[in-house]
Amino acid sequence: MVGRSNVGKSTLLNALVGTKVAITTPKPQTTRTTIQGIVHDPRGQIVFIDTPGIFHKAKDTLTKKLNKRVREAMKGIDALIYVTDPTRPIGPEERELLGMIDLIKKPKILTINKTDIKDSPYIEEYRAMSRNFDKTIEISAKESKNINKIIDEIFEILPEGESYYPEHQLTNIENKIWVAELIREKVFTQIHQEIPYSIHVEVDEITEKSNGIVYIKGRIITDSKRYKGMIVGKDGRMIKSIGQSTRRELEAVMDKKVYLELEVEVEEHWAERI
Repeated sequence: MVGRSNVGKSTLLNALVGTKVAITTPKPQTTRTTIQGIVHDPRGQIVFIDTPGIFHKAKDTLTKKLNKRVREAMKGIDALIYVTDPTRPIGPEERELLGMIDLIKKPKILTINKTDIKDSPYIEEYRAMSRNFDKTIEISAKESKNINKIIDEIFEILPEGESYYPEHQLTNIENKIWVAELIREKVFTQIHQEIPYSIHVEVDEITEKSNGIVYIKGRIITDSKRYKGMIVGKDGRMIKSIGQSTRRELEAVMDKKVYLELEVEVEEHWAERI
């Protein structure tokens, strides 16, 4: 699945899989890795790959890496889903992606997302793109509208083969990475300045103690001391709020008590090593 930033690819992935495997926020650069979501069906198995949003001008290290990951993800696929947002006009990112997609000689599906929003001003522009695709499906990932049509169409396209994953597995993401992503989501939603673009999260430990409590130790990494102060907040209130919000969701998913220890570190060049 490819598309510009904030078109709803991660929301669509979660709707297709039926559970939350990818974090979602209104912020650009939310998705930074290629996340696989696995759909199990009597007809077979589909592995959907969520990719970062493409950016036309890649000036910084992180954006360059994200654009590269999108290009790498399009290699070796059986089909491509192009996700669009009719509430925004077609822009340079869209045109760049269309150029990349044109080189893919596999079945291509155009999905026009956010149809739950009435009177989308640019929907006819995106409908006009249909001639470049094998199929067009208008959806609402938020409301799971026409999600089954995507799954049905993909099963018509996919070649027969062996399953990649066992039936119980819904994603390729390891627990530590998924928890780190969840923490990052809470930073995004709790802090509304530019700071989220400058943060990375790593989880060093997940251990279930003898009393049944799951102990998790994580680090929020930023490239500036000024941002560290904003993440910690006055008297530690912001980092406490981030931790509480993360812990509540983890406990709901794990059905266990969770003790979450969070630290904030400054590492100026963290984007160079992810």
